Amino acid sequence: MAERRKYLKIITASFSLILLFAFLMGWFLKTPDGRKYPDREPVYFWHMWTSGWKKVVEGICDDFNRSQDEYEVIPLSIPANVADSKFLLATAGGDPPDCMAQWNQVIPQFAESRLILPLDEFMSPREYQFFLDHAFPIAQKIAYFEGRHYCMPLALDVRACYYRLDHLREEGLLPDSAPAQISNRAEYQEMLKYMPRSMEQLVTWGWQLHRFDEKGRLARLGFIPQWFRMIAPLFGGGFYNWENGELTLNTPENLRALEYITEKNKVIGFDRLLRFRSSLTGKHGADWPFAVGKRSITIDGQWRVSQLEKYAPDLPYMTAPLPPPREGGKEEAGWVHGNFMIVPVGSKNPQGAWAFIKFWTGFDDPEHAAVHYTKAGWLPPLPQIAQSGVFTRYVENHPQFETFINLLDSPNMEPTPPVPFQLLLYDMIKRADESATRGNMTPRQALENLEEGVNNELRRRKKAVQDEK
Repeated sequence: MAERRKYLKIITASFSLILLFAFLMGWFLKTPDGRKYPDREPVYFWHMWTSGWKKVVEGICDDFNRSQDEYEVIPLSIPANVADSKFLLATAGGDPPDCMAQWNQVIPQFAESRLILPLDEFMSPREYQFFLDHAFPIAQKIAYFEGRHYCMPLALDVRACYYRLDHLREEGLLPDSAPAQISNRAEYQEMLKYMPRSMEQLVTWGWQLHRFDEKGRLARLGFIPQWFRMIAPLFGGGFYNWENGELTLNTPENLRALEYITEKNKVIGFDRLLRFRSSLTGKHGADWPFAVGKRSITIDGQWRVSQLEKYAPDLPYMTAPLPPPREGGKEEAGWVHGNFMIVPVGSKNPQGAWAFIKFWTGFDDPEHAAVHYTKAGWLPPLPQIAQSGVFTRYVENHPQFETFINLLDSPNMEPTPPVPFQLLLYDMIKRADESATRGNMTPRQALENLEEGVNNELRRRKKAVQDEK
């Protein structure tokens, strides 16, 4: 009995310390440092951007604060590796920020746990209807969980193909009449005519562009299909049926996609690819393998356009959507993620948070919002920004960006399915991909294992709900 009392005292003390820590952490993280507008209502805003991106975000906050006289947004950068835990502690302690920018796949989990407010609880009916009527399809999908929308996408991340035009020209893959460099929209439109029309043609180009050293090691990667989550929608598959709200994992379309990826990776060799990747020195900026000539065709996001302008302004390159297979595929399909804003339950100033979100995403003034989007090279959630004069001029000066703008409006772009274990599902899909491409499982076994793992998780969650009752 004495041991039990001792154990209970330890548990009670530990729980008290956790609550105290949550309170102090919330107080510490939200304590303003020299407010500029102390007479206004504060809007505490957490985000995870650092370095140059932090300056961009703080610039948006300053611009909002100058634009009106009712609210003051007070930004705070939280280290990405602890941001979720700090958010949960602050929310549990009853003192969360008023809004938080996120890029982790947490919306369904936070929504199910009632940690965040749905949009229709702080937007007016007219504003919410505007979102439903006008936001890009993928923006609405990212925000969705069980019939409601729980976040406002700030910027969307779309992937497409980047082509080194100098490499293509060396291999005779472009006619002499093709533009040598893409400097305007007319040249971009002209070059689109010469880009691969099918996945099969793209892979054939990739093989022509591979380079090997005297020992047979891969020195330059032309192109091979990778990222099961990207390729599956192109093959007519995907992982979620938006009409009936059911997961679609072990399907003939997904199997066909994974078999195709595995087959093409097997020919070049997993060990050879692993050695090649380990030889690459960087992933960003001037060291990006595509920029230094280690890759001829690669899949990447729209942010590379501004990076190439900064670090390799003379590099001749083209962007285009990933093409589908010749039969049974979908045009302009793929996987999308992005940055989004959440408003937690317990926010002291949800209306101030919404005023800031509206300003950022251009609900009231898309022309002004476009200034920030073009500075950062972001893709907007609303077509009104993409159609603004500021954004149109940006795309005219960065014609390769048009690929990503056009993909935003495609109904075939998919996020990770909106299930409460979204991040776990994302990891399970990646593991199925790796198991098949490494040869640890056949594609069929990998999909069966994926489906079994998901079903086990669904059963576990169902049992936990029953046990609570």
